[in-house]
Amino acid sequence: MTMQPFTVVTGAAVPLLRANVDTDVIIRIERLTALPREQLGPYALEALRYRADGSEDPGCVFNQPAFRGAPVLLAGANFGCGSSREGAVWALMGLGVRCVIAPSYGDIFYNNCFQNGVLPIRLPAEAVQALAAQCASGAPVRVDLASATLSAPDGATVAFPVDRLRREALLHGLDDIGLTLKDDALIRAWQQADRTRRPWAWTVRRQDAA
Repeated sequence: MTMQPFTVVTGAAVPLLRANVDTDVIIRIERLTALPREQLGPYALEALRYRADGSEDPGCVFNQPAFRGAPVLLAGANFGCGSSREGAVWALMGLGVRCVIAPSYGDIFYNNCFQNGVLPIRLPAEAVQALAAQCASGAPVRVDLASATLSAPDGATVAFPVDRLRREALLHGLDDIGLTLKDDALIRAWQQADRTRRPWAWTVRRQDAA
């Protein structure tokens, strides 16, 4: 599957530093059963963004003008924990999020980010908090995946770790299957050579029905 490539993302970083925000908070399960993925954005984090009557909560940071459509999310520890739910990533993307920065993640959510074109960055809690303080008024951050660096509003550059293959996949907009198919010619050449070396391994045997 092809995705929107991730090269450089620049913009506001919305701070949601509470720990253990699970996938049910990110998107409720009933939204996933009733809506296609491209319509999930308005319902992302709805328990935080809306009042009981459905109106926006002006006290929620996501509803502040400086952070509407922010492409970067600063999160607390264990972000995206809870049930396996790929729709959690889809919902955040519907809000405009392309990069999440947190001290730690739920494992499945972390993997789902890479499969859908979102970059999850792990940084120490102190670094995330310091970045949130700098971005409190909406000052932009710059995330450069090619160099695996993040530029803070004060000009400081922070390197972040990212798996080499996952970095390549995001840069080219590819999921795991797409990344494998980049080597389609090599795979076919190996198959042909192996057919020559071991023809018996490639023989398809058909059994007559009894």
